[in-house]
This record gives sequence, structure tokens and C-alpha cells, in this order.
Amino acid sequence: MKKIYSVLVENRSGVLCKVAGLFSRRCFNIDSLAVGETDDPTVSCMTIVSNGDERTIEQIEKQLNKKLDVIKVKTFDECNSISRELMLVKVKYNRSNRRDIMENCDIMGAQIVDMSTHMMTIQM
Repeated sequence: MKKIYSVLVENRSGVLCKVAGLFSRRCFNIDSLAVGETDDPTVSCMTIVSNGDERTIEQIEKQLNKKLDVIKVKTFDECNSISRELMLVKVKYNRSNRRDIMENCDIMGAQIVDMSTHMMTIQM
């Protein structure tokens, strides 16, 4: 069973290491981890995806709540969330293949997010 944890933590150095260490010490697996500062510069939001049986999931939440740097923990089921992946591709181009690359992006639904004289960054 997969669970998604939204964890508000204090925005200080070493907090990410402490949380990752919590998972490592107890042999819990982290499938995905994203961290970003919130609108309050003293608080960061960690989004952690992990899996395990009912007992493991319960233990992860309890251990996260015990950490001093953790402000709040919210748990979400995988079926009640929307997950997306992002891929950024840097492509070198010249005059002869530029139009072909742009047409392929349109066909595939990709977006060109940056373009220089000989390189473009494509988002899919």
C-alpha cells in the first residue's frame, strides 16, 4: 500500500537529513521525495511517497510526528491523489532540424520552455 505524506517542517539545514535518516534507520523505503519552501520562509513542505503494510505506514506517521523539526504531518491515500511526472530534455538543434523538433513537440504535447541559439529545453 502506498501512502503520501505532506510534512511541514522547519526550514533549517539538516532537517532533510534527519527525516531521511528516520526512514533509513528503520528500513522504510522512500519512493519519492520533494521539498520546497512555503510562503513562510521559516517553513518547508516535504512530500514523501512511501509504501508498506498497514503497520509500517502507521509507524512512519508516528515517527514523523515525534521529530522536533516537524510541525504537521498529513497522510493521503494514493487513490485520493493525482500524481504526475516531469521530464526536461535539452536538445541541440540547427536550422535544418529546428522546425522538425518543434512540430514533434506539438504532436507529442510537449512544451518548449527555453530556447537559445543552438539549444532548446523541452518539457514533457
